[in-house]
Amino acid sequence: MAAVVIARPLFRGCLRLGRLRVLRKPLCRGVIFSTGSFLAYGAHKLISGFAEVHASFKVDEVIEQADYLYGSGETEKLHQLLVQHKNSDDAELLWRLARASRDLAQLSTTSAEEKRQLAYEALEYAKKALEKNESNFAAHKWYAICLSDVGDFEGIKTKIGNAIVIKEHFQRAVELNPKDATTIHLIGIWCYTFAEMPWYQRKIAATLFATPPTSTFQEALRYFHMAEEADPNFYSKNLLFLGKTYLKLNNKKMALLWLSKAKEYPAHTEEDKQVQKEALELLNSI
Repeated sequence: MAAVVIARPLFRGCLRLGRLRVLRKPLCRGVIFSTGSFLAYGAHKLISGFAEVHASFKVDEVIEQADYLYGSGETEKLHQLLVQHKNSDDAELLWRLARASRDLAQLSTTSAEEKRQLAYEALEYAKKALEKNESNFAAHKWYAICLSDVGDFEGIKTKIGNAIVIKEHFQRAVELNPKDATTIHLIGIWCYTFAEMPWYQRKIAATLFATPPTSTFQEALRYFHMAEEADPNFYSKNLLFLGKTYLKLNNKKMALLWLSKAKEYPAHTEEDKQVQKEALELLNSI
């Protein structure tokens, strides 16, 4: 999650990806297949590291392999597979390549210089996906995420200017796919971040833009609830931010409700554990 705000990255906590179903389910195009069927299809390509790309490859088969690797957490193999198709004209392949490049950049073993290079490459792939199919919701979603990531390497003016574009692409993604809870959640994070922006940062933003991006906690709350309605209990962090937003609005009763849900959410990932810890700390402070 990358920076659109001066103080801290915006989406890094939300999209550090791991293997959350929150990002896996809405983005895999509903492909369901067994491990056996995958292994039966060209498993030798995985073993050989996808060294050879046939001109006659079928897009659907590559996507099926890519979604299997993504669900299995095989970040490096996934990128190795998809980067061979970086010149493809298929938006479905390209946004997946953008996501894979971004995932690779997030690995602790990736050097600082490689992170920067991958962030810009991911943005280019997402941009190309949009150019190939402007009606692809995932292309809008990952373009916004990747544009936010690049903000880490740009100046304050670019960060704030990008923030407006980021929200527009998230909103377009939701228009195209109203059931994608993760994108709705990210709009909520965007709103929460700008609602929370300190006065001195607002002052800096006001000197750079005639109409800098702004939001309210009420707007953030609306998106967090919309995300929950689209896919109930889909993401521990959405529960946490519902609680945090209610705290900002001085509604302790509702804050207790949602923070308790976040604390009790099954910890499948490291991020879930962090959410549990923060939720408990907030509960103890009320």
